[in-house]
Amino acid sequence: MSEQLTITRLGRRGDGVAETDEGLVHVPYALPGEVVIAEIAGDRARLVAVEAPAPERREPFCPYFGRCGGCATQHMDAELYRRWKRDMLMTALTRAGIEAPVGELIDAHGAGRRRLILHARRIDGRPAVGFMAARSHELVAIDHCPISLPALARAPAVGRALAAAVNLRKPLDIQITATEGGLDVDLRGLGPLANRERQALVGLAERLDLARLSHHGELVVERRPPALVMGRARVVPPPGGFLQATAAGEEALARIVTEAFTGRKRVADLFAGCGTFTLRLAERAEVHAVESHAPALAALDKAVRAIQGLKPITTEVRDLFRRPLLPLELDRFDAVVFDPPRAGAEAQARQIAASKLRHVLAVSCDAGSFTRDLAILIVAGFRVRNIIVLDQFRHSPHMEIVGILER
Repeated sequence: MSEQLTITRLGRRGDGVAETDEGLVHVPYALPGEVVIAEIAGDRARLVAVEAPAPERREPFCPYFGRCGGCATQHMDAELYRRWKRDMLMTALTRAGIEAPVGELIDAHGAGRRRLILHARRIDGRPAVGFMAARSHELVAIDHCPISLPALARAPAVGRALAAAVNLRKPLDIQITATEGGLDVDLRGLGPLANRERQALVGLAERLDLARLSHHGELVVERRPPALVMGRARVVPPPGGFLQATAAGEEALARIVTEAFTGRKRVADLFAGCGTFTLRLAERAEVHAVESHAPALAALDKAVRAIQGLKPITTEVRDLFRRPLLPLELDRFDAVVFDPPRAGAEAQARQIAASKLRHVLAVSCDAGSFTRDLAILIVAGFRVRNIIVLDQFRHSPHMEIVGILER
């Protein structure tokens, strides 16, 4: 049954929130101040109509918006969007009892996302490729993604061709990255490849002019190195390896890190990946890069050997969740930067708190784990000098956060 609701604010996912006698109701694609008609099911509702639109409402630019689960905010203007995203971080800081200067949201979208993770499913006997609908297992087939780099315009067509070349016996994920050498594709979900499937994929990589094609991180064929520029180096990340969402976001984060550590002589880069920060920091300081994914550090080592003029770089394969660097190890450094996955770096933060370190920089894509880790450091005497929030996940609730701490 449809009901009239008045939207009072935005929720964490960008949904409009209405207050009812039964509690809060979240209405996707509704804005504060709007009067809407919605079909309510528990604490969520489906937007039927907007009776009184807010002045901040805008026409979405993507034909898949509202069906595809990727973007949540194309219907709101830029000012409301920036305010909502920054306010989410401010709320998380307040809940954690953290007071610190927070800058305005920095646009780090650049030319667009450089990686898409597409899903392939068999629908009506034919392979379809696209994104999943919000909070659903329903596939929304797409022909393009407007917020990605122009080089990824053909990504859905590439995905469909690859899905048709294999026995789509189970759901398939297709990760496609735009690189200097062309498209880098990693398939996940098929299970072991039959010989005929592998041969078909090699031939298809040639016809599709892919730089590299891999399956669960295992190389199928590399026709050209899928290199990315990081500082002065050209890095070939391992298949499916972690990357920042946009090149502009990576550059902005690296600039913040290097400027914050000006004058530091020995730096530890924890959760280093394939060298996003290490390669820039090494232009001024000795760097010890620690990462659990050995192929990522191998890619870093290979990139370092091809350039001259960097300060010494050492690497260590280590699971920092289970074996964080201990205070005696940390005390060898002038500064530490850590950029963990969404779960954060609680174990490592506790060891940093117990060390003699005075300069720390925390990078995170999750406000909850970020504030938890900062709170650990603050209790140990660190002061948050500045918090910077970047938007390289445009039109989504996600953000990149940097905290600069000292004691």
